[in-house]
Amino acid sequence: MAERFVKLSDGDWARFGALGAGRGLSAEAALLEAAELGLVFLELEEVVRGRWDAELGGSYVAGLLRGPEDGLLKKLSEEAAEAGLAAKGGDAAGLARETADLWFHCVVALARYNTGVRAVAEVLSARAGTSGLAEKSARQGKN
Repeated sequence: MAERFVKLSDGDWARFGALGAGRGLSAEAALLEAAELGLVFLELEEVVRGRWDAELGGSYVAGLLRGPEDGLLKKLSEEAAEAGLAAKGGDAAGLARETADLWFHCVVALARYNTGVRAVAEVLSARAGTSGLAEKSARQGKN
């Protein structure tokens, strides 16, 4: 396997170092974990987008992408409620499963409305270092 190297700025290495230190990892291990997590979402998004042209009757995702809008919106609400119930019940494994279902349906919604996981990452990145109360106050009326 050929080795490939990515050049990161000192600031980026510092961010991975801080992330890793808080979790008992080196900066390099934190970088690899971040890459693995990002890859999961990018691959999922690619699979979802690949279902646009699938037969409606033969693909659940195609039905969510091109079917009645209410079908997808109901699934988002349902999955969010199920994640909340798992959390309330203290079911960590159930919470992980239901959150995976919710995130899957969020990726489908992003594709349906012509945006993607990168847009979500950009929003979260822009909010980094801002308190939740300050961020909420700043976006009042901008939703």
